[in-house]
Amino acid sequence: MSREDVVEGFLAALVVSFGVMLTDLLTYLLRITPGLTLVTGCLLLVRRQRDPLLSIVVLILGFILIRDAMTPLGLWRLGTVGGVVPWLRFTTDTTLLAALGVATLVLTAWVLASDQRLRALIPRQRPDLAAIGLGIAGAAAAAGPVIAIASHWPPAARGGAVALSAVPVILFFCLAGNLFEEVLFRGLLQTRLAQAMSPVRAALLSGLLFAACHIFLASTVTDLGWPLLVFTAWEGLICAFLRLRHGLTPAVLTHGLAIAALATALP
Repeated sequence: MSREDVVEGFLAALVVSFGVMLTDLLTYLLRITPGLTLVTGCLLLVRRQRDPLLSIVVLILGFILIRDAMTPLGLWRLGTVGGVVPWLRFTTDTTLLAALGVATLVLTAWVLASDQRLRALIPRQRPDLAAIGLGIAGAAAAAGPVIAIASHWPPAARGGAVALSAVPVILFFCLAGNLFEEVLFRGLLQTRLAQAMSPVRAALLSGLLFAACHIFLASTVTDLGWPLLVFTAWEGLICAFLRLRHGLTPAVLTHGLAIAALATALP
């Protein structure tokens, strides 16, 4: 086979792969567009309110739509082993994951740039080695018990192996997607709650509300049930108290790294 044939074959495969990615992305966008239209309308109606709490609630509802719509479209798979240990795997289309990650970063920036009330709630913090270390430790605390228990089952029973080449893209996607989620729950909601109650109570409520926002994913979108809710409550409380004591950066890293570990490291 000549070099020209190899190049042509590679380009043809690339075009096919890109076409599949665009088709899947368009299908996903069409699926969430009606709901996002309603969410946008609600945001416009509450935009002039001095208290940003309603805007935060509406944004969280929009995020739940964006996240849960991934399930029926096969952008991720979730399950349990032994009826007690949750696992998850993302689509093998890393180009699509990368595109969704970039889109989430753009969405996060747009939400904060477009509303000064929300932007003012985000605590100012420069990432440093201490924050990174706390984020890694938090991720180990959140995902470590699940990984340890899951190791008693063979990889095939818990989502299967993940290609090593996909790990960097999964890590990027998890950090980008969970950045938005942490901005909503810990950057916006927890800060706003702390204006109406003690910081500790705000952290507790932030963590438990985070888990409560997985009820539909656990009970109607999938049948994972209580294992998913226990894990999200545990993870949410870790992130909430990291945010309380050490700022937003460790919470973002904890969430993103914990989900990436569950999505890649179980086998």
